[in-house]
Amino acid sequence: MKFLRNLDLASFFKLTTREQFDRITPACMVVLSLFGVFFIYSAQLARDGTQWRTQIGFLVLGAALYLATSLLDYRIWLRYAHWVYVVGVVMLLLVLIPGIGTTHGMGARRWLGVPGLSWTAFQPSEFAKVAVLFITASILTGSKLGTVADSLQVLVKLALAVGLPMLLIFGEPDLGSALVIAPMVFAMLFVSNLSMRFFAGALGVFALLVGIVAIDVIRYSNYMDDNHLSYTKDKGEYQSHSWLPLRDYQRNRLLYFAMPDKVDPNGIGWNSRQSLISVGSGGFTGKGWTEGTQAKLGYLPSAVAHSDFIFSVIAEEKGFLGSITVVGLFGVVLWNGLRIAGLARDRFGALLALGVTVLMAVHVFVNIAMTIGLVPVKGIPLPFISYGGTFVLSCCLLQGLVQSVYRFRRDS
Repeated sequence: MKFLRNLDLASFFKLTTREQFDRITPACMVVLSLFGVFFIYSAQLARDGTQWRTQIGFLVLGAALYLATSLLDYRIWLRYAHWVYVVGVVMLLLVLIPGIGTTHGMGARRWLGVPGLSWTAFQPSEFAKVAVLFITASILTGSKLGTVADSLQVLVKLALAVGLPMLLIFGEPDLGSALVIAPMVFAMLFVSNLSMRFFAGALGVFALLVGIVAIDVIRYSNYMDDNHLSYTKDKGEYQSHSWLPLRDYQRNRLLYFAMPDKVDPNGIGWNSRQSLISVGSGGFTGKGWTEGTQAKLGYLPSAVAHSDFIFSVIAEEKGFLGSITVVGLFGVVLWNGLRIAGLARDRFGALLALGVTVLMAVHVFVNIAMTIGLVPVKGIPLPFISYGGTFVLSCCLLQGLVQSVYRFRRDS
């Protein structure tokens, strides 16, 4: 209870009108959210889905969370970053407990549920991203970085703090959520004046890891062929023969991206191929709202059309003009985030704004690139547009932090 007694919220809230709000990002968020609601409705129209109504509910909650976060001075999180981090790690650990952590889809255990209830909307990995953002900004704010040798203690501390939640997320498995954390952390390290030798070494390690995964996927392909196994039916056969914590469906996605002719296009590559057809068939102006055929006829599966592949629906129904509008709105949000990072009054605020912006940029790039076949398929949603309760709330909270950095930029 000492923590609660020491938490003087009155000293951190500023409810007076003299503090100016940034209007650029909120305006873009509203438009992007409207895109999401309308095209979630369109993607599920043939099945009378109600996800669009649920999305509206989460957007209302997200708006309240955004406002509350923006009114709160961001500097309070520097004081309590370690508590947020502990809560985030505990949530990830709770996912591993049967009855509390729930399983969906390919056997992935990613959600927290209440025993006896079917509600499983809360995804701790989304909160963990916020926790990693806080702990990274906190560590870097209180540390002086220079050469790798001089910064070794800080780097070890940061590696342990960031590595633990990433491993827990990776083990769910949720490869997409784990991977988006790394660029955020590296960007925050980059602006902290760490020696370029560190980044050269990190690039070498990344290349090594990519090589190891590539070798594992090749071994997987050879194993399946030598034993006359099906990539679509005999999932899980190879997992026990590899020391990498990957699932066979993840290997299938990588294999399809590298060698599409080798894998059954009606199985592993179905979503990717139908997404390309959706995007390509939209033309310049699109077929019209609710007139898209890929999702309506089930070629773009209903399980993904309103979530990870929502951009494909937009591209088919609103064409190049609709697609470039969405990309342009995200571009404005990302540019404004970098601008606010440059306006921040202290290092902690700059790191928060930069971390949020890079995290959003990775989500936007990977999701859109996935739908047009530039990167392997990953379960990475599109901010404010894809269906998803916890993800909507986390995006609103993160942008609320950026707004807070802007509002308190002139405080001494």
